[in-house]
Amino acid sequence: MILCLDVGNSQLYCGVYQGDSLRCQFRRTSAARASSDELGVFLLAALRENGVDPKGIERIALSSVVPDMLHSLRACCQKYFRLEPMVLRPGVKTGLKILYKDPKEVGADRIADALGAVTLFPGRHLIVVDFGTATTITAISKRGEFLGGNILPGVRLALEALVERTAKLPSVEIVPAEGAIGRSTVESIQNGVYWSNVGMVKELTARMTAEAFPEEAPLVIGTGGFSHLFDQEELFDAVVPELILVGLREALRLND
Repeated sequence: MILCLDVGNSQLYCGVYQGDSLRCQFRRTSAARASSDELGVFLLAALRENGVDPKGIERIALSSVVPDMLHSLRACCQKYFRLEPMVLRPGVKTGLKILYKDPKEVGADRIADALGAVTLFPGRHLIVVDFGTATTITAISKRGEFLGGNILPGVRLALEALVERTAKLPSVEIVPAEGAIGRSTVESIQNGVYWSNVGMVKELTARMTAEAFPEEAPLVIGTGGFSHLFDQEELFDAVVPELILVGLREALRLND
């Protein structure tokens, strides 16, 4: 079995693959930094609670956008699983051609998303919208070229900034909007967060399509924790919440 670990700015996202099947997935906050022992105890317990024997883990794939967590997780893998993880970083084989001005600037999460998308939808132009702590929108050509994209505040981050930087606005639940006009402060905030993201996705995917793929429309893929929030808006051709885990599994296969 393969254990895939993705360290985002808010969460540690974990998944176990048995062959091509995603057997289980679970999360832990990454906002509070943890020692290698704390991470090891968490992973062992979470695996057992999900019916997975930790001794069955044969390989580990790891990506991280939080440098402080990387050392602890590597030490955790070495101590508790007796395995050296494959860390997705510059120099690792992905089959992608990174067309960023400086390829080293591209986050491991975006590389994993792109690789996962190319793996699941080969031979297609792609736009991947990942709703994480930051929302990223990435264009990948059907030739496997990582063209670039956009980075902006994520759904929850935008809401938190609004609440923290204003005197009277409350924190609210993030839910799909029922209309365009809020009739209370709570509804107004919920609508604003929701429709601003709908409009952003529509505008940026349209502009990116016109600029990069004018002759052949791309497949637009939604992923990340809030991807299903917008199901009723039909923004995406496919929603794959575990896309980053697919990319990590494929990176591990390419680097065996």
